[in-house]
Amino acid sequence: MKRYILALIGIFWILPVTSIADDFLGAPLIPSGEVVQKTGSRMEMKTTQSHDDTLAFYKKALKDYTDIKFRDWKDATYIEDDGNLAWHSITISKGHAPQTTISIMKDSWTWIIGTLVIRYIGVFVVLVVLLLGMSLSGSIISRAFKK
Repeated sequence: MKRYILALIGIFWILPVTSIADDFLGAPLIPSGEVVQKTGSRMEMKTTQSHDDTLAFYKKALKDYTDIKFRDWKDATYIEDDGNLAWHSITISKGHAPQTTISIMKDSWTWIIGTLVIRYIGVFVVLVVLLLGMSLSGSIISRAFKK
């Protein structure tokens, strides 16, 4: 019985270590990548895989998440999380053969508050433009139909 308990403890202790995949803030890391720069909020790595192979890896790794958006830009592919994951974006560069650069950014309150402020200001800009347009059209119409 003692051996059985020790074996179970050993399995529970060793098994999670073998099942942990490399990740940064919960975002999967490509196994053949070499970390170039790593801070608490950003990680940059390079891999010898092509852009398409790297993109296929991330599409497969992130297929179960519903709030992930893939955006294909001219010089990079941008993967963005619109949900509540710890990372905000993964950028996979194009055209830097023979290496592909991958950048993973942490979701930050600065970015969140910044987008909210921009949207808040944008709403008032639209309302001011509508007010000016309605005032201008009202004055033109009132002059045109004066009795």
